[in-house]
Amino acid sequence: MTNATKHLEPRWPALIALLGVGGLRLALPESLTIGPGWLLLVLVGVLLVPIIWARRSGLDDLNRILGYVVTSIVTLDMIWSLGLLVTALPSHKQTPQSMLFSAAALWITNVLVFASWYWRLDAGGPRARELRGVHTDGAFLFPQMTLNRQTKQEMGEECWSPNFVDYLFLAFNTSTAFSPTDSPVLSRWAKLLMMVQSLISFTTVALLAARAVNIL
Repeated sequence: MTNATKHLEPRWPALIALLGVGGLRLALPESLTIGPGWLLLVLVGVLLVPIIWARRSGLDDLNRILGYVVTSIVTLDMIWSLGLLVTALPSHKQTPQSMLFSAAALWITNVLVFASWYWRLDAGGPRARELRGVHTDGAFLFPQMTLNRQTKQEMGEECWSPNFVDYLFLAFNTSTAFSPTDSPVLSRWAKLLMMVQSLISFTTVALLAARAVNIL
């Protein structure tokens, strides 16, 4: 049995994250969304069908392209909603409770969206990491990558490779501490993405949520 077979990464956490983004959009008022609230959830659900089919059929290139498409859609939708929320702030069109709820939904969406991007882009993507078997090089220096061979063998991590939860933890830290806490960033594209994520998180937490609390 090869390393890629032994450490075949489950894809369902990433799929659930995308569906979660669509579900969180239902929590936003329609004034902050493009079209009805259910539109994104339906669109993501429809796109996940060919993604799952391509994955099971071994069509890796198609699976990767469709993954980029659906992740780009949820990213643009999140940024659009955030822009609408920011522009609505001076006019007081949203109640304080609605602003807090919307800011919280967008903050969680921000974590899920960027976790999806890190998962899809790091070291060539999930399929490339599976085929490689052992993760030794990528955009992020995970703690397991710094262990020597003997320590890895003792811990049973000699064939360790990151999965979606590792990138979710990284994205969560970036949105809370505005920086990675356990995994240094090595790649320029990853640094740029983390800057964007931190900026979105700062906007929702410091600007929107703080303003809503002050006028309660």
